[in-house]
Amino acid sequence: MKQRYKYTKSYNIFKRGLAADNPIAIAVLGICSALAVTNRVENAIAMGLGVTFVIIASSLTVSAIRSFIPNKVRMVTYMVIISSYVIAVQMFLEAFYPSIASQLGAYVGLIITNCIVMGRSEAFASKNPIKYSIVDGLASGLGYTYVLIAVSIIRELLAFGTILNFQVVGDNWVNWVSMAMAPGGFFVLGLFIWLIRELTKNYEVTT
Repeated sequence: MKQRYKYTKSYNIFKRGLAADNPIAIAVLGICSALAVTNRVENAIAMGLGVTFVIIASSLTVSAIRSFIPNKVRMVTYMVIISSYVIAVQMFLEAFYPSIASQLGAYVGLIITNCIVMGRSEAFASKNPIKYSIVDGLASGLGYTYVLIAVSIIRELLAFGTILNFQVVGDNWVNWVSMAMAPGGFFVLGLFIWLIRELTKNYEVTT
């Protein structure tokens, strides 16, 4: 029974991170980076994986040392931890994928200020064991990533007629310039937010 309970709790944490607590569609966090990098699928994948790694690593670290972090300096401590992992991601991209690093530009460094990362450290990792914090970080990262990839597939296809830079439409295709710009990103992202909220039945209740 005890092992079954642990499995169920991990599964529920993972499931909620992907859907019911999706960081973009439900919590509406990380919108700026989502709009900035989803004009190309390769950029969305790189950003999504980078954010996922930072969330998992920072959540793991915060959870491991949570009992040693003074309450007054906890936010500063989180920032230092997150910054260290973001620098590692930035150095990795610059060393092995310089073209993607160039396209993402400052947005990789801005993972430090991404509210998803800080939010999971403060709301979950600082209060839960390492094993659950890792699951929560993975779920939040993947929830962020799959929305980015889904949005970028539509935007890149309509804006350039390609997916992962491979031409998938005929030569007579007319590119939708708006899809390469922020307004197109807002439109597609808005549709995905509506779709996920509709599927999860997570609605804003106004009084």
